[in-house]
Amino acid sequence: MFQSAESRYNQWVSDHYRFLLRSAWAMTGSRAVAEDVVQDCFTSAWKHRSQLRKAELARAWLFQIMRRSALRHMAPPPLSLDENEEAFNVAAPASGADDRLDVVKALTRIAPIHREVLVLFYFDDMPTARMAEALEVAPGTVLSRLSRAREALKAAMAPPALPAAASPREPASGGKVTALRKS
Repeated sequence: MFQSAESRYNQWVSDHYRFLLRSAWAMTGSRAVAEDVVQDCFTSAWKHRSQLRKAELARAWLFQIMRRSALRHMAPPPLSLDENEEAFNVAAPASGADDRLDVVKALTRIAPIHREVLVLFYFDDMPTARMAEALEVAPGTVLSRLSRAREALKAAMAPPALPAAASPREPASGGKVTALRKS
């Protein structure tokens, strides 16, 4: 069936906007930046639509474009969530809302390479093979990144460790002193 260019574009947006926005938001930590990223993604995708090999690969292909756009938009220090933003518009009990915000904030503190695999796997339920295609890496690489990403997220969510009390031989700053001669 013949479709106009406008109707094909509208179908792309209808089918993939929420997925891309959710992923971009989790990657950038800001809804405003995520919206800009997704707009850039659709603009770029439409301009280069002839590069899409198969229609069923559109989601992975769009994710690749969104990922590159998100990395360009992200400032060196990760962006934090505004207090008045909801986490992904997901309805949940009030007690779980703080937990979701903590996870999203922790995601902004880990490396983008780890953030993207966690977002694809947990937020978007993407299978490993499709993730490998979207990230342009081998499936084994996806699994290893996912393992490292889980550890990084666990560390980012852990409460900060209290500094140990300084011993009499160590300065109060906690740094080690190398003796110049034996005592």
